[in-house]
Amino acid sequence: MNVPLWVWAATIVAMILILTLDLLIVDRPWSKTKGPMEFGIKQAAWWAVFYIGIAVLFGFGVMYFGGGVPGAEYFAGFVTEKSLSIDNLFVFYLLMTGFAVPKKYQHEVLLVGIVIAIVMRGVFIVLGAQVINAWSEVFYLFGAFLIYTGYKIIRDHLKGDEEEKDFTQTPVVRLVKRFWPVTNDYHGAKLTTKLDGRRHVTPMLLVIVAIGVIDLVFAVDSIPAIFGLTQDAYIVFTANAFALMGLRQLYFLLAGLMDRLAYISWGLSAIMVFIGVKMILHALHENGVHVIEVGIGTSLTVILGIMTITIVGSLLKSRADRNKEKAGPGARLDGS
Repeated sequence: MNVPLWVWAATIVAMILILTLDLLIVDRPWSKTKGPMEFGIKQAAWWAVFYIGIAVLFGFGVMYFGGGVPGAEYFAGFVTEKSLSIDNLFVFYLLMTGFAVPKKYQHEVLLVGIVIAIVMRGVFIVLGAQVINAWSEVFYLFGAFLIYTGYKIIRDHLKGDEEEKDFTQTPVVRLVKRFWPVTNDYHGAKLTTKLDGRRHVTPMLLVIVAIGVIDLVFAVDSIPAIFGLTQDAYIVFTANAFALMGLRQLYFLLAGLMDRLAYISWGLSAIMVFIGVKMILHALHENGVHVIEVGIGTSLTVILGIMTITIVGSLLKSRADRNKEKAGPGARLDGS
């Protein structure tokens, strides 16, 4: 799509206003007595519906003003990024647990992390678009990288590496600890505080730094994935941004379901491999090789199908495991 500069500006301003409204309502910086709101399942569900609703309405707008193909590309990109964000949520969950972030400050930590993620992805999108325009063969590289990423997700899942990693001890976090003393406890939402006349950093700063580093790592995976579905920078950016903007609410909504998504790694791996193969086929087609090209409609159907099967399968397995636990180790097959 040929998107004018004023549309870019209006989109970014609208996103900033939505995030600001979210901050004012939930974190209540204007109130010195109430403080940040603690998120429950009900509030998270309503906010999640709100953000998904905005993303869907925006997609219909893209379809109306830009046409059916750009609209389908946006929805395919949004679903892909939303799916990949579930993996982010698992790592965020480990970070929040590892740093023992008080529940009422978790929303603020995630807000800062999401803003950092959007900025980083913006930079990656600009760089990615420039590279693609200058060197179309980069699709071979992106495709191979995504296929390897899909393999690595399953390999780490089977080895249990994800659970063994200590995300609270990244090199950047250790570097901060090396130069500044760290308080043992949180001091509200402060990033630094003075103790005995000396400036200390708080765990709040460390967890934000850790989330920023993790966001950078995830951006390396997600941006090539969405460029495999569309090369329109506006669609790539908005699909990423809308997927990330509702990530905080999804975190609180799914925090209690993290251990029930048993097959999520398999689903994400399948999506990565599918898009990687699609990119390589596209590169071959662009270089005059007669191969089957996967259309955006097929891509959207496959991605939605994979995530539906993954989530339904995970929930069915979770229910079966719970029933098995209730039955007890001594239960007989006939139920007696």
